[in-house]
Amino acid sequence: MYSLLAGFVEPGETIEAAVRREVLEESGIRVGSVSYLASQPWAFPNSLMFGCHGEALNTDITIDPNELQDALWISKAELNDIVAGIRTDILPARAGSIAHFLLQHWLADRLD
Repeated sequence: MYSLLAGFVEPGETIEAAVRREVLEESGIRVGSVSYLASQPWAFPNSLMFGCHGEALNTDITIDPNELQDALWISKAELNDIVAGIRTDILPARAGSIAHFLLQHWLADRLD
């Protein structure tokens, strides 16, 4: 199963710094500008998920095997095929999830 990268904000850390740190730790991707898009309550562990858009400063993925099994880049055309059920090796994010919201907005060019 693939999903969007996620993590927790450390005490004293800004959302933007947390996005940069988590993405770098999990994928080796450095992130420049970060913008907040949406939030979603998350019952476990009584958290609030923040959905953000970040600008990748490099494209070479180096995963941390303690964090992820795999990571990949996909194009909008590939995501459209996933959402339409044409491509079945990757399942789309569950409707109602913040990942679904973020991916739908990315497809619609509404990341603002």
